[in-house]
Amino acid sequence: MPGAIYAEGLVKNFGDVRALDGVDLDVPESTVLGLLGPNGAGKTTTVRVLTTLLSPDSGSAQVAGIDVLKHPNTVRRSIGLSGQFAAVDEYLTGRENLQMVGQLYQMSARDAKRRAAELLERFNLADAADRTAKTYSGGMRRRLDLAAALVVSPPVMFMDEPTTGLDPRNRQSLWEVIEELVAGGTTLLLTTQYLEEADRLAHDIAVVDHGKVIARGTSDQLKAQTGGERIEVVVHERDRISTARGILERHALPGPAQDGCTVEEHTRKLTVPVAGGAKLLAEVIRELDGEGIEIDDIGLRRPTLDDVFISLTGHAAEDETADDEREEAAK
Repeated sequence: MPGAIYAEGLVKNFGDVRALDGVDLDVPESTVLGLLGPNGAGKTTTVRVLTTLLSPDSGSAQVAGIDVLKHPNTVRRSIGLSGQFAAVDEYLTGRENLQMVGQLYQMSARDAKRRAAELLERFNLADAADRTAKTYSGGMRRRLDLAAALVVSPPVMFMDEPTTGLDPRNRQSLWEVIEELVAGGTTLLLTTQYLEEADRLAHDIAVVDHGKVIARGTSDQLKAQTGGERIEVVVHERDRISTARGILERHALPGPAQDGCTVEEHTRKLTVPVAGGAKLLAEVIRELDGEGIEIDDIGLRRPTLDDVFISLTGHAAEDETADDEREEAAK
């Protein structure tokens, strides 16, 4: 039986640009799917198709058991959406924005007022509730937009880069809200570039690149694909990076899933996937010392989701998405 969010073979073209190239998704009820991918991978386009804002060229999708193409209005009554950019009326106060959303969903004026007060408190906006939204900072507008998406507590939520622009305290607060929603039965599709966000919130992760799902699994399953451990070294002198790299590459795990030794020139940090634990780490330290290479830091760690990104897509996750830019360029 399909999950609360289900898609099969979604294809979407913008001129010569194929934004989606056969996307398949299946998200069980009361779980979070983290949709990850590099800039322009198709994450936002996927969200727009599933929330009825775009029609696919081919493929099918269901949300809350409702066909997205045949019954878009019914789908809209069953979902909440927080897009990449805050969509609030800047001439209304924060309170008025939330009450308006509630009444658009046919809540009574009393219930809309009560729900607005609850959300303003939850998102730390109570003190600014009666100021017009145009006086809000970017982070405040973002929190107001997220609050608006939660006015009716929909069974299915879509959040596209929800914590972009939030400070660490408000990001943590939103994470707690999301965890409460899912514990209460909400199903969530979350796109994010903050890999620690996916690590904490997502039951399952789908990695998208060039409009296709190229990997799927839990965070631990995806990390296991990149190898068990990493040695990280920060050399003291930039001109010794090449020599240090040669030493580390002799110990790198072989195979197509590995990417050898990666170098961050600006931080003088080298990272290599290995197997051998503390014994190998001690050996690497001896070899670096034997070459007279001074190190500022060295350690052994498990792979992260950023390592997964590099392994699967060839580069690390970036802080901005480019789906919108690709669509506009193709129009």
